[in-house]
Amino acid sequence: MITLAALAILLPFLAAACGLLGSRLPRGLRGGAADVAAGRRAAWIAVVPTAISTALAIWLAYTGWTGTGATPGGPFTLPDSAASRSGGATVTGTLDVIDTGSVPISVGLLVDGLSASIAVLVTVVALAVQIYSIGYLGGDRRYPSYSAFISLFTSAMLLVVYAADLLVLYVGWEIMGLCSYLLIGHWWEDRANSRAAVKAFLVTRLGDVGFLFGVFVLGTAAGSFKIADVIAAVPQMSSGTVTAAGLLLLAGVAGKSAQVPLHVWLPDAMAGPTPISALIHAATMVAAGIFVVARLYPVFLGSGPTLDVLAVLAALGMLGAALAALAQDDLKRVLAYSTISQLAYMAGALAAGSESAAIFHLVTHGAFKALLFLCAGAVIHAVGSNLMSAMGGLRRGLPVVFVTMTIGFAALMGLPPASGFFSKDEVLVAIERALSAGPLTDAAALLLYGCALATVAVTGAYATRAWLRTFFGERSVSALPSGPATAHTGDVHTATAHTATAHTATVHAGTVHAGDVHAVPAVMRWPIVVLAVPALLLGFVGVADVHWDTAALSVVVALLGAGVVYAMWRSDPSADPARVLGPLRVPCERAFYADSLYAALFVRPVLLFARVVARTDDRVVDGAVRGSGRATVGLAGMVRLAQNGNAQLYITGLLAGVLLLAVGVVVFG
Repeated sequence: MITLAALAILLPFLAAACGLLGSRLPRGLRGGAADVAAGRRAAWIAVVPTAISTALAIWLAYTGWTGTGATPGGPFTLPDSAASRSGGATVTGTLDVIDTGSVPISVGLLVDGLSASIAVLVTVVALAVQIYSIGYLGGDRRYPSYSAFISLFTSAMLLVVYAADLLVLYVGWEIMGLCSYLLIGHWWEDRANSRAAVKAFLVTRLGDVGFLFGVFVLGTAAGSFKIADVIAAVPQMSSGTVTAAGLLLLAGVAGKSAQVPLHVWLPDAMAGPTPISALIHAATMVAAGIFVVARLYPVFLGSGPTLDVLAVLAALGMLGAALAALAQDDLKRVLAYSTISQLAYMAGALAAGSESAAIFHLVTHGAFKALLFLCAGAVIHAVGSNLMSAMGGLRRGLPVVFVTMTIGFAALMGLPPASGFFSKDEVLVAIERALSAGPLTDAAALLLYGCALATVAVTGAYATRAWLRTFFGERSVSALPSGPATAHTGDVHTATAHTATAHTATVHAGTVHAGDVHAVPAVMRWPIVVLAVPALLLGFVGVADVHWDTAALSVVVALLGAGVVYAMWRSDPSADPARVLGPLRVPCERAFYADSLYAALFVRPVLLFARVVARTDDRVVDGAVRGSGRATVGLAGMVRLAQNGNAQLYITGLLAGVLLLAVGVVVFG
């Protein structure tokens, strides 16, 4: 099993290397037919290894769950079971041990129920995105590097999932951050895209500093970086050590999973291609933080204050992000804030003491949110705009997208029989139980439960709003200047630069007509249809554990939020139902001014300090260097006056020197 896990990791890595180095062979030709041939080769190089890795991940999960691959032979159990933590249902393998002189580093892999489940999610979504991108970025001359970076990201995420050592996990963790930066900035010619990539890189790196120190604290205290050894040593650690390690790890979790207060990078990351939003920023990379908490859950259970902090951050994040989603006009930003909110649900379940509920919702969320992002990409591809104000009435022109996105929105709202209904029920039950018995203080548990119920209503509201504004009503007719009309928002780029996502329409009388909807290629439709199946049916694996009273309350609250939005839309289909927010609409649209606050508290002071340092370096440090140079040049000029090539002057100087020496000898001799 370890060999299969290693192959699942290595194949996408080799695909990335081959895609970067070999797709342009021979002789690195560019332009025209050479770009088409390179894109075709890159597609094969990317898709085939990812498909094999997907098959390997599914086989590992199947053999583990049926007990044929685990030792001592029992089935893989749910992540929060004692058997799984003790190693009875895990398979580990060590490739090498690196002696550092203090705490050794073991290069090894671990396969258990948790890693098997998340690996299937990662590979299935990665495969769907690779196939989808063939149509979405067809004709993009940088598609070979794009597909190679997706392969590298897939390999890094699988390394995180299967790692048996914290430092090996950290290697994959950082490579994911690099791939995120490269893929968000795929269209780096647009300043907004490059700035979004830099922002994502810096914010997540800020959290990763704390994460790395947390890893060092745990490894030093346990005498080993092996995850099994760290978990076994937690009961012997002091409460201060466990709390410090937990809080430091939370910094990295908040960065990767876009949780308060390091959530501000994710909405801006929507500047990248929509398939990347589906892969990295909905189903996989942002899930890594939740996965790490589940993997090291005994560390967090050993520190009550850490769980209280996690609960408060989750409560603020789930409701605040949901309100922000309700006010956005950009469809991708709606889904981005929705992702922050749903990840906060998982964090809330972890804080409440149920990692199985968090992982269940993580898996179902990965399926339906990837589906929603890919459907959003199809809509953007069809209409040439990210803005819902430019959409409407698309259910007739895009029937497949309409049906599949309806399934995704139903799962997001938690409506039966979609998968989100079952997983959100587990999360709400876990949070409800924390009110009476759990690791949280009463105040933290009450805040978490109240925000969770409120978020259910707001989720129903923003999902219904996005659904109605995208697929119902009529598309607005926008006045344009005469001549070709070109949109340039988010994924929408000029046809000459990005042919896959650009739609240059010749218009008459300066208008865009409601019927101008571009067909969605089959290579983009099939991944959507495939992802719709788990988004609809995956939740049935937990049907036996449904708590029908909590589930009924959740559905009623979600329908209440949806009903309010529907009533507002029905009264005036041309107006935005977000007006229900009243005076809160602008603060919600600006995400409660978090970016403005950070700019005032951190960005502008740091830039001011940087300018002071730069001026000091220029005027003082460099000034001293330049001054010494000028002094040397001046002194050399004076010396040069005596070296002018006049022989008479040289003889005169020589005689004068001899005369001075003679006088000195006579006088002092």
